[in-house]
Amino acid sequence: MGSRGVFQPVGQKRLTNVAVVRMKKAGQRFEVACYRNKVQDWRAGIEKDLDEVLQSTSVFHNVSKGVAAKDKDLQAAFGTTDHTAICLEILARGELQVSEEERKMQYEHLFKDVASVLVDKCVNPESGRPYTLALIERALRDVHFNVDPKHSAKQQALEVLPLLQKHFPIQRARMRLKLSVPVAQRQEMVDKLKSYDAVIESSDILPQAATFVVLVDPGLFRHLNTFLQSTMNGKGRMEVVNFAVMAEGITADAFASETIHTSTSGRGYAADAHPAVPAHPNQPYATGQQPSVLNSTADAPTAPAGAGAAGTGLASVAVGPAGAAAVPTAVPRKNQVPQAEGSPVVYRGPISQLPEEHASRRERFAELDELQPGWQVELRSKGDSVEAAFYSPDTGTCVGAYTNARRMALAAKKASAAAAQ
Repeated sequence: MGSRGVFQPVGQKRLTNVAVVRMKKAGQRFEVACYRNKVQDWRAGIEKDLDEVLQSTSVFHNVSKGVAAKDKDLQAAFGTTDHTAICLEILARGELQVSEEERKMQYEHLFKDVASVLVDKCVNPESGRPYTLALIERALRDVHFNVDPKHSAKQQALEVLPLLQKHFPIQRARMRLKLSVPVAQRQEMVDKLKSYDAVIESSDILPQAATFVVLVDPGLFRHLNTFLQSTMNGKGRMEVVNFAVMAEGITADAFASETIHTSTSGRGYAADAHPAVPAHPNQPYATGQQPSVLNSTADAPTAPAGAGAAGTGLASVAVGPAGAAAVPTAVPRKNQVPQAEGSPVVYRGPISQLPEEHASRRERFAELDELQPGWQVELRSKGDSVEAAFYSPDTGTCVGAYTNARRMALAAKKASAAAAQ
């Protein structure tokens, strides 16, 4: 019989579900056997039941070999032979031998905690909306972020934020505060808020005090509090309205109902409503202009009642000559919000031709043309910010924000690669 047929017994039984806490005292080593993941909970005060932590109240010299400690050694080292009291001391002050799997699990949990803090406290500066947890985790891996078990998740999140800002737009969400100061010192408060680059949402003057509702960077909270205490003679007051101000999005049901380019046989399209394309890419729309989706309503006959999109509650589709198939036309989405007056188009055209003042956007959006050439971008001024909307190279319809455009470009690239094979 070959060597592979010889059974070699294992003379030592391996411990697979034991965490060992070790302490050296009076020149000897003492160990206790615990359950995995319970020692940290005991030290953090989460676990209160000692029986859920210790596998045995016996004290050992060597747990893996089963060598129990003698009473005379315990008396010499701890001054008592009470095993329970000795186990409590070893749990509190001993060294925890953590396995590789357990350490990996701790790092993964801490990594997710850091990502969760960034999701809760940071937003996209262009849209004011938070990022998803999956996107933040992927960004942390892209910048090769490694967690430090000696620091809290919040501290590490604030430390890695400047590194993330070098790769994609992200910033701390502002706090909404309500300030109350004496009327005589109102202008002084206004000047201070301007120096902090704060956004004053509202301001009221009452008989005894002036109140402000402002948005400030969280890093300036302590400075603003110190200013109120030192200059207002104890009459200044500050209340936290929101710790992180974020733009609100549509509900999940509304998002599910907004299908882009979902074609139904004989029933037309459901697509984004968007303004007609100007004659020149850089030509803005006139203020207050509301261009129609169809070039001419008189030349576009509607489908019969109860047929086409009319049965679904959407706008009817254009119909071609007799006997021809229905021509799919972009119809408004249910929750489409019309562009407000006073929001002029800054630029409309190819991504590669973005003006130099938008060079950072041009570099960031260039990925779309690499995935699927022909994308167009529209920059629209909205207050102090500029919002970007993207138009598909296939149909010319508006797909919304950059994340939607990138998702569609990736799908188009995969489809073309599959067709080439």
